Amino acid sequence: MRSVVYPGTFDPVTNGHTDLIARAAKLCDRVVVAVAQDTGKNTTFTAEERVALVREVCGDIDNVEVVAFSGLLVEFARRADVHVIMRGLRAVSDFEYEFQLAGMNRRMAPDIETLFLTPAEQYAYISSSLVTQIARLGGDVSPFVAAAVHTALRERFG
Repeated sequence: MRSVVYPGTFDPVTNGHTDLIARAAKLCDRVVVAVAQDTGKNTTFTAEERVALVREVCGDIDNVEVVAFSGLLVEFARRADVHVIMRGLRAVSDFEYEFQLAGMNRRMAPDIETLFLTPAEQYAYISSSLVTQIARLGGDVSPFVAAAVHTALRERFG
């Protein structure tokens, strides 16, 4: 497979995200990690900070590019010359929402496919929102994120 785009907020980037990125990098010649700017959520980190953290965490993977994007994902994928969107599925509960997204993206861009990957078992329960909540409440998130992300969360929440 030539290229794939892996979109998300990555707020913060977790070990589950990095597992999927590393696995996609083995399958594809090029992995574009697309950090969403217009998330509709109150994010812990700015888009620029999230891009920097993902770049730091994935810096040793040669065929990974990390960029911020805004607007429709399918339009970004076309601009990036990517025809496959990769999404992660942690649990059955993710499937319905992801299935809807894939269907809508296919309707808007029939030339772009969606590929689903599941994380390794030890990462299946990790979510960015849970990690953020634990960090905000002073808990140790080091088992769930890379050292750089752990440091950034400690600095953010004290």
